[in-house]
Amino acid sequence: MPDRQPRAIVFAGFLAGLGLTAALTGCSSTNPGGEASTLRIGAIPDQNPEKLNRLYDTLSDELSERLDVPVKYVPVSNYAAAVSAFRSGSLDLVWFGGLTGVQARLQTPGSQVLAQRDIDAEFTSVFIAHGASGLKPITSSDQLVQLKGKRFAFGSESSTSGRLMPQYFMKQNGVTPEDFAGGRPGFSGSHDATIAVVQSGAYEAGALNSQVWESQVKDGRVDPDKVAVIWRTPTYVDYHWVAGADLDQRYGEGFTNRLQQALIAIEPDTERRRTILDLFGAEAFIPAADGDYAAIEAVGRELGKIR
Repeated sequence: MPDRQPRAIVFAGFLAGLGLTAALTGCSSTNPGGEASTLRIGAIPDQNPEKLNRLYDTLSDELSERLDVPVKYVPVSNYAAAVSAFRSGSLDLVWFGGLTGVQARLQTPGSQVLAQRDIDAEFTSVFIAHGASGLKPITSSDQLVQLKGKRFAFGSESSTSGRLMPQYFMKQNGVTPEDFAGGRPGFSGSHDATIAVVQSGAYEAGALNSQVWESQVKDGRVDPDKVAVIWRTPTYVDYHWVAGADLDQRYGEGFTNRLQQALIAIEPDTERRRTILDLFGAEAFIPAADGDYAAIEAVGRELGKIR
């Protein structure tokens, strides 16, 4: 497989514990006083909860002000829980990765993609290695074979940038999960956790979201004497907002479009909006559509993550 892909083909349950169940109990389209019901937003838990709570609570305040409806962030425990809660209608708007977004839409007729970050149209993963692993920088994708026999960690099993696309690129170059030490990979659960397990030496190598890697390096959370990038993947499309099918019915005709515009309109012109974009690692949100994720769906089916 060549290292660079033509852009035209580049790749683009259960509720999360008692806290989530309690938060969602009794929700309906309107409150007893006739006010609009709370718009419940969620996200795949791809980083540590402290950062996610700060990010989505801040975003909830921004959207509530722009849309004039109450907005609440409802955390979930894992990627599958985000898909399940969206399918059941317990979450109205979710920040999904490429794979989980496709899974959620296929399971939730009428839902639709609204927006992605400016960086998601051409996203990448990085492969990192511990300094004592003996792994060398990879200058062409066929050199991925040096990962055979190594202790290798993905992030979540349903992560696009931390599992699906790294596995796809390895498969294209003759490396399968069964080739790793012990005959299988490890799963850290999140991107920052992948850095931690490789940096500690528990795993010799791993794959994760490039934006999280760069953010962690910038924040001084990576020891360059212990762990470094050995390869960056070709680009593909990744994260995006997906809205439920009944928002116009609940909040009035045109609400879904208003929601999309509210996301796209976030610019770094106030402290709160600058914080939101900074925490998302982006300069803006841009429009996105269901069809942008066709290639991700194809890879998901090829690797058995979508059936």
